[in-house]
Amino acid sequence: MTVSAIVPARNEEATIAAAVESLAEQSEIIEIIVVNDQSTDGTSSQLAQLSSKYAQLRVIETRDLPVGWVGKNYAASIGAALATGDWLLFTDADGIHLPGSTAHALADAAETGAELVSYSPEQETRTWWERALIPFIYTRLAQKFSYAAVNDPDSPAAAASGQYLLIRRQEYERIGGHAAVAGEVLEDVALARLAKQSGIRLHFASGQGIMRVRMYRTFGAMWEGWTKNLYPLMCRTTDGKSRSASRELFWVIPWIPLLLLLFTAAHLILGVVGLGLLAGRHAAYAANLQRNRFPARLALYYVPAVALYAAALLTSELRYQRGKVTWKGRDYAVNRES
Repeated sequence: MTVSAIVPARNEEATIAAAVESLAEQSEIIEIIVVNDQSTDGTSSQLAQLSSKYAQLRVIETRDLPVGWVGKNYAASIGAALATGDWLLFTDADGIHLPGSTAHALADAAETGAELVSYSPEQETRTWWERALIPFIYTRLAQKFSYAAVNDPDSPAAAASGQYLLIRRQEYERIGGHAAVAGEVLEDVALARLAKQSGIRLHFASGQGIMRVRMYRTFGAMWEGWTKNLYPLMCRTTDGKSRSASRELFWVIPWIPLLLLLFTAAHLILGVVGLGLLAGRHAAYAANLQRNRFPARLALYYVPAVALYAAALLTSELRYQRGKVTWKGRDYAVNRES
């Protein structure tokens, strides 16, 4: 089986070289198609240097973004149209593919009978705000999109990670490819839902040992990224309907410990009980982190994690209510149900 890797890239000068190099080391990948989506930084010069080094690398330049398309989806569709492999690997320009990962993915597909294989990559976090927010979000996502439910053909649950999404070419074309989800900001989940509804078996799993990603290098980029994605990720039901963010925050925020701490001045025992309950929340979060392959010590960031998560989710909900999100210099029209 042959694999074509398709990498949409927009202003990825800091990461594109490492991503391409890691893909080039995968013997199953016969071609790497990088679709340079009107980058304004040094991405183009990086790709020019890489092209002279790797014969399997092909660089495509996009033109103006058509109406109704999200940039990443349009770039992915261009790459897919040019690909020749039996399988299409859609992957991000900020990921490192670990040795043997493509062979592992194909083996998982063969073992499970899946025609769409996706992994949630290892997350590299270096700053306090990455260590607070990113693991917290992924533990919440694991509760909403459990691997067992997604992989169960009888369950309506469907999810995938656009950071690593491998799909059999003929099935991708059968369901309409990225053109079928052209305007979706969460194209990975939308594509997985469409695939499952079309009878395609999914295999969604941890990307430990498969791929490593540092998603955001600045707080501003992280804030823009999660406020673009968080509301539809956490507040949309399996039938595509969206609910208020307040329902999610009711379960996430430690209301009782915080209220007890607030009334410490009224009676010291209330503060002591509040601290005890908050310590219990930290312990539960540490266990949840370990279940999701994050270090338990990141539970030290629990309180700022909750605060950042609540702020990002509410901001994301507000942006969807206003009908517009921004990503990498482009504004996209959205609505509460999109």
